[in-house]
Amino acid sequence: MAARKAARALMIQGTGSDVGKSLLVAALARVFTRRGLVVRPFKPQNMSNNAAVTADGGEIGRAQALQARAARVAPSVDMNPVLLKPQSDLGAQVVVQGRVVGNARAREYQAMKPKLLGAVLESFARLAGEADLVLVEGAGSASEVNLRAADIANMGFARAAHVPVVLVGDIDRGGVIASLVGTQAVIDPADNALIVGFIVNRFRGDPALFADGMAMVADRTGWRSLGLVPFFDDAHRLPAEDALGLPARKGGGDGRPRIVVLAYPRIANFDDFDPLRLEKGVDLAFLRPGEPIPGDAALVILPGSKATIADLAALRAAGWDIDLAAHVRRGGHVLGICGGYQMLGRRISDPDGIEGPAGGVDGLGLLDVDTVLAGDKVLVETTGETIAGAVPFKGYEMHIGRTTGSNRPLLRLADGKTDGTVNDGGTVAGCYIHGLLADDRQRRHWLQKIGVRGSTLDYEADVDATLDRLADHIEKHLDCDRLLALAREPRFRTSG
Repeated sequence: MAARKAARALMIQGTGSDVGKSLLVAALARVFTRRGLVVRPFKPQNMSNNAAVTADGGEIGRAQALQARAARVAPSVDMNPVLLKPQSDLGAQVVVQGRVVGNARAREYQAMKPKLLGAVLESFARLAGEADLVLVEGAGSASEVNLRAADIANMGFARAAHVPVVLVGDIDRGGVIASLVGTQAVIDPADNALIVGFIVNRFRGDPALFADGMAMVADRTGWRSLGLVPFFDDAHRLPAEDALGLPARKGGGDGRPRIVVLAYPRIANFDDFDPLRLEKGVDLAFLRPGEPIPGDAALVILPGSKATIADLAALRAAGWDIDLAAHVRRGGHVLGICGGYQMLGRRISDPDGIEGPAGGVDGLGLLDVDTVLAGDKVLVETTGETIAGAVPFKGYEMHIGRTTGSNRPLLRLADGKTDGTVNDGGTVAGCYIHGLLADDRQRRHWLQKIGVRGSTLDYEADVDATLDRLADHIEKHLDCDRLLALAREPRFRTSG
């Protein structure tokens, strides 16, 4: 077998957060994979409470898992070597190459970053060793020059690995000319030298009306114009990474059964409910604190949380505990997943102060279980079936804590163990399994509980088809041949 040629790399940075970097990388991964290249996505540092479990028992940002899927490859911890998961008063949990290494406040993390660059470059080198093309995604804004000295996410990485950069601006939020030109005005000249072009994303209307704008940015910056990308209408069909992308509450009243998800402040892994958004037979709403649980809700979901005790306090402060009790008295259904499952129990104890001051709090008392936040973090893919009805599922666990006391377990895992619990009436249930509702068999099972039948959604096929349409969209509006030509072989060190 002939030796693989050295990988090329290209980095997509943005003028700010949520300008579409993640989906552009996913689109390009699918574009170049369809052309026969071996593609790997890479994000040096991510901040998200939406994470995915890798086959080797680590965790990475959910966006990198979607990008891996776009590249038709299994996700690995090297695709996102540094993951920050915001918590309560502890700042953020720091995950390095898939493993939790501790917690750090913002100032403490700034001091850690120079040491983390070595792990970032090590992971990047491994991916480059197995790929034809590495597509790198930056984080936040390239113009955060106040954080540049210790940066490992944007220009700090690009300089260390000598990777060319394409800068993306979002015209939908306004001020795109100023954001692109302003970025060049504030960044270091050596960083500017790495920028090989710019893209304007999420355009609506007649592209001819912004031709002068594209020319103006090119003239002011000297950067090559690489394309104007119209808004991709089906973006909502793909998992969102940031809580800012959660859909607004729907109005209801159209006769469909209502499912509500309690979006407490530190909600985690809310992509669990993306499949429900695509189900035509239900009205899904994410409720923020201050919005009451509607009396006509058929199913209330308590999602995962990065800080279960703090979010339980927020739930009570919002009055949702009172609403839930009334909902259960009316015979309404409740499902808790991971942190939400822990909240439904009698007691949550944190003897080691993992989430904050050591101690414990009473749970909602809707399930006869108790949770102790202790032990190693569980990160594992799993399969099994419901005990009642033997409905199969596949999903993953991602949690700290052990929950005991269940006399009516909900699920039987493939290894023979059980998970979760359900109340005597069968209306309140909880478990640790994320991704449960992405399994068409399980989702239809839960929908049938609230009277919804006839679902035809094949969620996994829908995601893959949407990625193909996204790739078609990008190929139509960007010069992908030019982008590939701009990628070059990185030069990097693996320690430092």
